[in-house]
Amino acid sequence: MPELNKIALFTKEYPPHVYGGAGVHVEYLSRALARHVQVEVRCFGEQHDLASNPALRGYPQWEEAIRGTDPRFAGAIDAFARSLAMAKDSLDAQIVHCHTWYTDMAGLLAAKLWGVPYLLTIHSLEPLRPWKVEQLGNAYHLSAWMERTAIEQADAIVAVSQGTRDDVLRLFNVEPQRVHVIHNGIDTEEYRPVSSRSVLAQYGIAADRPFILFVGRITRQKGILHLVRAIPLLDPELQVVLCAGAPDTPEIGREMEQCVAKVSAERSGVVWLREMLPRPEVIQLYSHAAVFCCPSVYEPFGIINLEAMACGTAVVATAVGGIPEVVVHGETGLLVDPGLAPDSFDPIDPAGFAAALAQAISQLVHDPVLRERFGRAGRHRAESRFSWDSIARTTLDLYRSLAMG
Repeated sequence: MPELNKIALFTKEYPPHVYGGAGVHVEYLSRALARHVQVEVRCFGEQHDLASNPALRGYPQWEEAIRGTDPRFAGAIDAFARSLAMAKDSLDAQIVHCHTWYTDMAGLLAAKLWGVPYLLTIHSLEPLRPWKVEQLGNAYHLSAWMERTAIEQADAIVAVSQGTRDDVLRLFNVEPQRVHVIHNGIDTEEYRPVSSRSVLAQYGIAADRPFILFVGRITRQKGILHLVRAIPLLDPELQVVLCAGAPDTPEIGREMEQCVAKVSAERSGVVWLREMLPRPEVIQLYSHAAVFCCPSVYEPFGIINLEAMACGTAVVATAVGGIPEVVVHGETGLLVDPGLAPDSFDPIDPAGFAAALAQAISQLVHDPVLRERFGRAGRHRAESRFSWDSIARTTLDLYRSLAMG
């Protein structure tokens, strides 16, 4: 295979501006790739450091995106503008690798301008996130068009799970041989069980009472409202810690406020942390949670489950998307069927879904031996199956195959 000298990663999120799984993926993948080739990251933001590896080039917000238009359109219009800026800047990389619809169009345009192959990683799919209309208005159709156009012309597509690959082949006009499964990874040296409990006192979490943990954004996709509605069904002595911020829309933010206020009026021990916490603090919470809960109704991979497993914590998660490829039911945690309506992400029986979450959580909370066994198995699975170095090597092999033409 030909020798690669340099690759370019196009992404919306990059440190210090990381708020979701795609940003975590790019952060760690870029570091792992940089041990083998020169890497340039082009991202949304003001970051700039061309002397390092990875080199970093930031693209600030296009101010015109919010002038004289529906405010909901700004995100998609701004993404289109920044994608053009990313693509037109001189490029000396041999491969362009894009992440999320925000920069997929940048890859397509760069390929046309600079004559290099481009691929993209699917972290989520717009056709499977219809609730984004609440956030983007009709600009959702612009984001979906950008994503579809870039996917169907890409030289290769990386799906983060087999479930996501199946979705791509079902929803888009692409040949199966162009779609490759490469899972997300985890740094098990960073994400590991820690003994310190300082963060518990800092945020008012009682060290002598068990707690369940949620980490994620306030969005329909993450299913957080279903978990909140399950809280009244849990043992009152069990604390619930919700690391949940960045609501997609004011509407879901208000709905979250109302739901949390209602359950907090009926029981103690509901701790809502609204700001994104530093990673060492989140690792402490993962390490000392009795159970980590991921109630997502759509999740192409679910890197948060892998983070909890690496910290030795048993998981309760939904059996959707790529989650069953991460969490092994009865071995590293328990999987719950949310009972989604056909072609929908709404449970047919929301109360039944909440009850199923509560039942699985309660089973683990009251069985410390099973929790410990799941925690050990989860840590082992994270170490043996999901290292970033292995994922980087697989990705490099794909790059080389594209460079060969």
